[in-house]
Amino acid sequence: MLWFFSTVLTGTIAFAATNIDDLFVLMLFFSQASFTKTQIYFGQYLGLGGIVACSLVGFLGGLLIPQAWIGLLGLLPIFMGIRSILTHEEGDEIQGATLPNNAITKVLLRFFQPQILSVAIVTFANGGDNIATYIPLFASLDWQRLSIVLIVFLILVAVWCAIANWLASHPAIAPVLEQYNRILVPLVLIGLGVYILMENETWLIFS
Repeated sequence: MLWFFSTVLTGTIAFAATNIDDLFVLMLFFSQASFTKTQIYFGQYLGLGGIVACSLVGFLGGLLIPQAWIGLLGLLPIFMGIRSILTHEEGDEIQGATLPNNAITKVLLRFFQPQILSVAIVTFANGGDNIATYIPLFASLDWQRLSIVLIVFLILVAVWCAIANWLASHPAIAPVLEQYNRILVPLVLIGLGVYILMENETWLIFS
């Protein structure tokens, strides 16, 4: 049974280390009246599903995605942050108006609400370090251990959302988020995107 607990611990550490920065973004979502808890939970699971899928493609196909190219995911939150500043519509900070207007988004909107897609896009875009971590992690596991790690991830998504929801509704935190939400959301999104680009040394693509 030692292997089981060590695998659970490995999955927990990997998830926590790659999703600490996601807590604050989730707090901002929970602080907005235009998002329901169900939409945020669903969007978070959808975004993590995309991250895990990309990591599994690398694991199954032996494909190691270059770190610099992974950093291009940072352009998504930057785009959404800029759109959020330009719209100036109350309650639409990260809602449907900030979603990229392309064919893929239009198809996804047939199946998912704009709020769910917004959460999923931000979660996926913030997953550059996740993918870079999960690919070698998954490659080092057999199928049994990999299944356990994925189950741990599924459980921790709900835990992460619950923690963010509690923090966003805390008496000492909620009023600040409500007052500065309109300013904080685009700043956090743009800052997050820049961090992803810098962390993955994406400028090397153009050098």
